[in-house]
Amino acid sequence: MNAHETDVRFSVLGPVRAWRGTEELALGSPQQRAVLAALLLRRSRPVALDELVDAVWGGDPPPAAVSVLRTYVSRLRKVLEPGRASAAPPRTVVSVGDSYLAQVPEESLDLAVFERHAAEARRLRTAGEVSAAAKLLHSALDLWRGSALAGLPGPLAESERGRLDEVRLTTLETRLDIDIELGRHTEVIAELTALVALHPLREHLSRLLMLALYRSGRQAEALTAYRTARNAVVGELGIEPSARLQDLHERILAGDPALARDPSGQREPDATSGVPESVPAQLPPGLATFTGRTVELDRLRALLPEDDGQFTTVVISAIGGMAGVGKTALAVRWAHELADRFPGGQLYINLRGFGPTGSAVQPEDAVRTFLDALGVPAMRIPSGLDAKVALYRSLLAGRRVLVLLDNARDTDQVRPLLPGSLGSLVIVTSRNQLLGLVAAEGAHPLTLDQLTSAEAHALLAGRLGADRPAAEPEATAEIITRCAHLPLALAIVAAHAATHPRFPLGSLAESLRESHGSLDAFAGGDDLSTDVRAVFSWSYRALSAPAARLFRLLGLHSGPDISAPAAAALAGLTPREIRGPLTELTSACLVIERAPGRYTLHDLLQVYAAERVDAEETPQERDRAVGRLLTWYLHAADAAYAQITPHRERIPLPPLPPAFSVPGFTTHDQALDWCETERANLVTGVHQSAAIGRADIAWRLPATLWGFFYLRSHLHDWADTTRVGLAAARAAHDLLGEARALADTAAALRSSGRYEEAIGHLRRAMAAYRELGDATGRSLAVSNLGDVYLQSGRLRKAVEYIRRGLVLDEINGSAWGKGIALSNLGDAYQRLGRYDDAVGCLDEALTVLRANGNRWVVGVTLDILGTVHHRLHRYDEAVGYYHQALETHRAVANRWGEGHTLSNLGDVHRAAGEHAAARASWRQALAVFETFDHPDADGVRERLARPENGRAGTETPADASA
Repeated sequence: MNAHETDVRFSVLGPVRAWRGTEELALGSPQQRAVLAALLLRRSRPVALDELVDAVWGGDPPPAAVSVLRTYVSRLRKVLEPGRASAAPPRTVVSVGDSYLAQVPEESLDLAVFERHAAEARRLRTAGEVSAAAKLLHSALDLWRGSALAGLPGPLAESERGRLDEVRLTTLETRLDIDIELGRHTEVIAELTALVALHPLREHLSRLLMLALYRSGRQAEALTAYRTARNAVVGELGIEPSARLQDLHERILAGDPALARDPSGQREPDATSGVPESVPAQLPPGLATFTGRTVELDRLRALLPEDDGQFTTVVISAIGGMAGVGKTALAVRWAHELADRFPGGQLYINLRGFGPTGSAVQPEDAVRTFLDALGVPAMRIPSGLDAKVALYRSLLAGRRVLVLLDNARDTDQVRPLLPGSLGSLVIVTSRNQLLGLVAAEGAHPLTLDQLTSAEAHALLAGRLGADRPAAEPEATAEIITRCAHLPLALAIVAAHAATHPRFPLGSLAESLRESHGSLDAFAGGDDLSTDVRAVFSWSYRALSAPAARLFRLLGLHSGPDISAPAAAALAGLTPREIRGPLTELTSACLVIERAPGRYTLHDLLQVYAAERVDAEETPQERDRAVGRLLTWYLHAADAAYAQITPHRERIPLPPLPPAFSVPGFTTHDQALDWCETERANLVTGVHQSAAIGRADIAWRLPATLWGFFYLRSHLHDWADTTRVGLAAARAAHDLLGEARALADTAAALRSSGRYEEAIGHLRRAMAAYRELGDATGRSLAVSNLGDVYLQSGRLRKAVEYIRRGLVLDEINGSAWGKGIALSNLGDAYQRLGRYDDAVGCLDEALTVLRANGNRWVVGVTLDILGTVHHRLHRYDEAVGYYHQALETHRAVANRWGEGHTLSNLGDVHRAAGEHAAARASWRQALAVFETFDHPDADGVRERLARPENGRAGTETPADASA
């Protein structure tokens, strides 16, 4: 339809409104406006009656919903075309079978104009026309008149409102970024300040505000803006700000002149360009009050040649398994002395060989942790211990790296973590002597005893000042004796004495004397004596009631650390109420804040806390506390799931207590980062849920994490947790949980390329869903079985099962499943060369997917359509589909899909003889793949290097990503 055929203009970027010339039209009730909005948003594509019913009323339509809809459409036609003869067909709201569509020119809809301006601005910015891009973005944003679809009821309006408001905010960030780039930093400060207050977790806004303030000469305010942003992220999500925001903070703190605006107008280099080789620096901070151990340090220093020659393994172990003797403190002190001799970096891990839960780190998991630290992308990490060790040793070959392995259990745990070539140093701490490592690997053993009296005196003087111990020598001597000369126990007493400077040391010694022998000894000879445990008891009894309760409840937590919000859930407190007890425990040295907002216990204190909770809390309260914590993890993971896989059907969860709060994620990246930070706790939580009989959580938690596991390629954790959940569901005779866990385990197996096992699990899932009478679940399992056949190359089997699943989806009314099945079926057809059938399926898939907000699969489907048209030599159509796919991938942050489609776009340009355009697309694809070292980058480099594709052999990866 041409623009001159109607003079009606429509607005959805705010309240839904329409004008003819300067006259605003009366569009009727909110529900009638919702119908118009649904038609306008579909952009000249038909909307079925049942879709309109869902859009306006969701799952609770009135009895005569279809009749009411037809009335709304009739009224809209009268308003929009008042002069139309009764016999003339409508021109604006048109009937198409049992559907309606709105024929509205692009220039007559503010959303279309906004999107066109934004897309053109992106093109101009890429081309270097920054001022023109800024002007277009200003005009695009001026079209908004409030929140999109303001005041409209219904599920469609709610979901689209969120999507469109996010698009607006992203565009606004781009405009502000360009304004700062153009030197308008002072002008945007007020606007950015207001936006940051409204969106405190949106780090890009905080980054822009910091940069604008700094370039305006307001460095102190820029640093304050960072602290505000960090407090918001740590307090709400329990994680640190992104590396990019932290880097900007450090540069502002240092007064980096490179942050000043470049007069040439060049943009700041992107944080991902020219990334150097990863050099880890993981050593824990050294103890500021470290004293003594002079003899031991001299023995260690003597092991190393003065000329920086080759090094061998060093083992530090405690004689008789003495805990708390200061092995880690000594190892860390020595490691910091040597750090500058190892330019390849420093790796550190607590192997938890003698952790209170008995959950020592498995060698495969430890190697995986080091590969992460060395910058290996998750998808490049192989499966199996031997393959991981081979990659780890290959990365260390030729590098001088210091490796600190803390709290090792035995030689078998350590050996896979040893570098394969000389030049690196490994320091191992353990309560065992590790004789196998000494005999087979040539390690040098060093055994630590308790501190000497002089060293113990020096420790107390270092923490309390020299005057107090000197003034009460007898009391000081008794404290040292009662603490068994152990650094950990002495540190606890010193912390108590430091917080009570008016207490004489004699009274502290008396308290220790009175508590002597009042506690049972640790079970086994590897634990502290009753005297040291008396110190723990005395420190524990000095706590306030809330702090003491939290301390003992922490003994129930099986993960490596815990965030403040999770601790609040464990204790049944609000985030505000938990702050006091956590601060008190940290001040008393009973809890370590190893990172802002994240807490852990020394392993002996964890044992003590576990004993206290067993002694002082009823079994019912212990179960309730663990249940609260696991339920919180489940709901927090579900909140992340909503960002990672928006619009996908959520899993029904047990209720969350009303006083609790879960993280309020606002972006896809925030949700992924939270899952990564909490990954060890989430995986442990699945195991703990199964162990205590909470099968309902054991299978639901992996189900909420599937998107995270898939995107970050944590295939081992995915398979492990789904199998544990499956076993728990079976043990509890939870057939629904078993069916879902079978399907989830199959998904993990399919992603690992273990197709036959995946097929077996899906067949059992189909049987379980059939027994449950769950038609929707059965159709999902059938369709997934078709997808496994598709990925394994058994195309005719794929077609058979995908079509079965499609039939079931249509019977069940599952539009979500139908859209995915149609996309998969179209993919199978195009692989079989049945292009007409493929196009038919894929076109229908787009209609269904868009109606259900499944933008992730919309992008995939558009890419497949581009491939179909490429193979049919319809190059212009292929390019069009690929560009649509790119827009969709970028809208949902699907970077893998973006790189794949850019590569395909380059292929079709090459086929059309457009070699310059092909190379441009491949260069963009390579830049995307290189940001996370995707293996497809190699194929793109090969394309760029071929002589027949234009210039060959002249580009480096850095050139390609320019």
